[in-house]
Amino acid sequence: MPACRGAESNDVAGSRHTCGVTTDARRPTPADVGDAPTLRRWYWLRSELIEIARRIGVGTSGAKLELADRICAHFEQRPQARPVPRAHTRDALPAHLTGDVMLHEGQRCTQQLRAWMRAQIGSSFSFDAAMREAVHAGGITLHQLVERWHATRAAVSTEIGPQFELNRFSRDWHIDHPGGTHAQMLTEWAVHRNRPREPDATHLT
Repeated sequence: MPACRGAESNDVAGSRHTCGVTTDARRPTPADVGDAPTLRRWYWLRSELIEIARRIGVGTSGAKLELADRICAHFEQRPQARPVPRAHTRDALPAHLTGDVMLHEGQRCTQQLRAWMRAQIGSSFSFDAAMREAVHAGGITLHQLVERWHATRAAVSTEIGPQFELNRFSRDWHIDHPGGTHAQMLTEWAVHRNRPREPDATHLT
């Protein structure tokens, strides 16, 4: 069961549930999704959203929220937002990274960049929301990015975007179950993600 604080609690997507109470509603398959309310009611992997998008003939590019909104726009017969163009050349990093390398706007959080940052910081480094924002914004050197990591550790936002629902669930679950294991959290996550959201929920992923 998901992390709860009391008899009734908000789940990580904003819907409400009562601890210990299961639902008879069954999660549809991607092939069964034919309207926006159904899409919004359930949690979907990006691969499942791509499957739905291909079936109805809309573009499959973009992040999960962008993709889900495009699918809903198709079902609701409203204009679809144009995909945001991504940089392909300016975000390429040199083969040998040093602290003087400058990040440009639109830079991606690549495996190469992650490996370099971990070499400077240690295995505790990860691209959390604060670091992803800094990398994507660009305009700083790698040395400054390392400084940004250390400067933001005490002030990292506790808010996690809806596209990172598993991260949010994991954080809340471990707060409520300080002695729980990662495997136990994943077991309860599997139960949680198969629960329907409230009919008026606006979260798409």
